[in-house]
Amino acid sequence: MMAQGFLTSFDDNLEVFSAGTNPAAEVHPKAIHVMDELGVDIRKSLPNHVDSYINYNFDYVITVCDGAREKCPVFTGSVNHYLHISFEDPAAAIGSEKFIFEVFRKVRDEIQEKFHHLYNSEIKPQ
Repeated sequence: MMAQGFLTSFDDNLEVFSAGTNPAAEVHPKAIHVMDELGVDIRKSLPNHVDSYINYNFDYVITVCDGAREKCPVFTGSVNHYLHISFEDPAAAIGSEKFIFEVFRKVRDEIQEKFHHLYNSEIKPQ
């Protein structure tokens, strides 16, 4: 959800979907909180299962965690680019509330940096 939030914040003309191989029932409240800190609202996003999109045509299919990369289904629609950008799963962090928020912020910042670079180097209309 954070990658989707950033991509749409870079360019509201992009059509961006977010899905997982084992989606949660709702967006993680800590993800909502740390994205709000940067002015990116993801609270209306809904976790979806990747199988919902296997027949779609995409310019990019981007996996963001190693487990998803291994479990990702074969897309039957057209896909121009498959990319994998690995991030730690902040929802798996264990420790104090302060520590867990630090992990969410660290991952958020990594996602922002890597997806901003991807957007500027490959996706951004010329």
